[in-house]
Amino acid sequence: MFIRTQTTAGRTYLLLVENERVEGRIKQRVLLRLGRLDQLQASGQLDSLLVSLGRFSDKLAVLDAHARGDSVTTHTRSIGAALIFERLWAECGIGSVLRDMLRDRRYEFALERAVFMTVLHRLFVSGSDRAAERWMQGQAIAGTEELSLHHLYRTMGFLGEPVHEQPPPDVPVAAKGKAAKTDSRVFDLRTRKDLIEEELFARRRDLFTDVELVFFDTTSIYFEGEGGQDIGRHGHSKDHRPDLKQMVVGMVLDNAGNPLCSTMWPGNTTDVTSLVPVVKRLQRHFGVQRVCIVADRGMISDATMAEIDSRGWLYILGVRMRRSKEARNEVLTRGGRYRTVHAKSDDPKAPSPLQVKEVLVSDDDEQAAQRRYIVCRNEDQATKDAHDRLAIIEALVQALKRGDKSLIGNNGFRRFVAGTGGHWRIDEAKVVEEARYDGKWVLRTNTDLSAAQVALKYKQLWTVEAIFRTMKSQLHTRPIFHKTDDTIRGHVFCSFLALVLRKALQDRLEAAGHGHLEWDHVIDDLAGLQEIELHVQGKGYRLRTETKGTLAAVFGACGVALPPTLRPM
Repeated sequence: MFIRTQTTAGRTYLLLVENERVEGRIKQRVLLRLGRLDQLQASGQLDSLLVSLGRFSDKLAVLDAHARGDSVTTHTRSIGAALIFERLWAECGIGSVLRDMLRDRRYEFALERAVFMTVLHRLFVSGSDRAAERWMQGQAIAGTEELSLHHLYRTMGFLGEPVHEQPPPDVPVAAKGKAAKTDSRVFDLRTRKDLIEEELFARRRDLFTDVELVFFDTTSIYFEGEGGQDIGRHGHSKDHRPDLKQMVVGMVLDNAGNPLCSTMWPGNTTDVTSLVPVVKRLQRHFGVQRVCIVADRGMISDATMAEIDSRGWLYILGVRMRRSKEARNEVLTRGGRYRTVHAKSDDPKAPSPLQVKEVLVSDDDEQAAQRRYIVCRNEDQATKDAHDRLAIIEALVQALKRGDKSLIGNNGFRRFVAGTGGHWRIDEAKVVEEARYDGKWVLRTNTDLSAAQVALKYKQLWTVEAIFRTMKSQLHTRPIFHKTDDTIRGHVFCSFLALVLRKALQDRLEAAGHGHLEWDHVIDDLAGLQEIELHVQGKGYRLRTETKGTLAAVFGACGVALPPTLRPM
């Protein structure tokens, strides 16, 4: 039954009707004509009727009492985070992996729930474990009612604790010589979080083909304090904080952009020693025997290339054009036409312009295999590089006129000057040399992919860099206040799990046609969905706030039903 209007001769009447099925068709039957709408409104009869009907509806009575201030609110909790990510937590298999791993452990608290809550906190607010405990009090997360701060500390220690296990029987023998230095106690350390990553991968193994591209990159995370017993070390800081101890964090993504595994090493670990241990782990513990690694130019050294070539691994690696003699003197000087992959376009949504050229380099020994390079060029970037260099030269000319001896401390100026003492001049040869690199980058590969495919696959590596920016900015992995290596590793690993859940939600939004939604808007709307516990006339109810913004799209994409607006406790 419902109320509808009917307009006759310019007058609107209010009708009480119901739907009924007649000969297979739905028809409306008028039960009662309540009268003219304007007269019912003017006389107040309509309002009286609604109030009278409301006495027989608990929902309306509670809402009316709450609006008048006659209800007693006992608690307000946010429900959006748990409703959505509890589903994704289960679908990704994280909860079941943890529960299986805890089956023979006797913790007096719900450790799996502590991990889930910490990961949610990292997604929505982030901060320390102490901040997570406070945040938890305002969330409706099942199974976290008895958790306290020391439980969170123990949870981080569990995730990062070392494990002792026998090495797989089919571990390949390390290459002899200089390259074997990459095998060390640092890289061989196995922790609980490694087992979790490997088990998560095993449960979706059918999605991984025989030959797969994986993307690897590293970043540094600095500590305000000592940074544990061994993991905090001084090293090359990508955050430009060489004065502070740091750790090196690596991330491996699969071809679809899913976080596959993470690495956590002391802060003095160099990029050139990190690539080989990662590929070894993929083979030994993930069972991926044929893998093509895509990594940045900082990963290449003579020792690294010697071991990679000796093992027959496939790779697409960036090359340091200015530091590599072969790239500088052989690859970039070769003639040949570029092939256009993406033409220059005025469409802001079009991909960046891209041209590629293949160059093969061989030694004097005819028996030696040729080394395959791909020279890539972005026309827009080349124009920008030329303009930037011109601006630097113009500023340098003015600085030289002022006789400013301190200009040599400017890294931008230093590349283009020559001389000693106070007699500095612009080195035209350096200016010409720098112009050779405008808009270019060089790749080295041993794959059978076309030059265009190699370039496009390498560009996907930038998704790893975006992941690191997310880890540092949106997930706020820093600051880290833990004092042991185990708890530090557990803290950072929660950011990895947060990235897994974030990617899972983004995939579902993309599949549902909502890939355009801003992540910050999604998180804000989920955080704003609340449930209010209130009491009216001795009865308890839960009142859900209205859905707004992106919530309908998010809940629909994840297949999660919203709880009713009002339900009894």
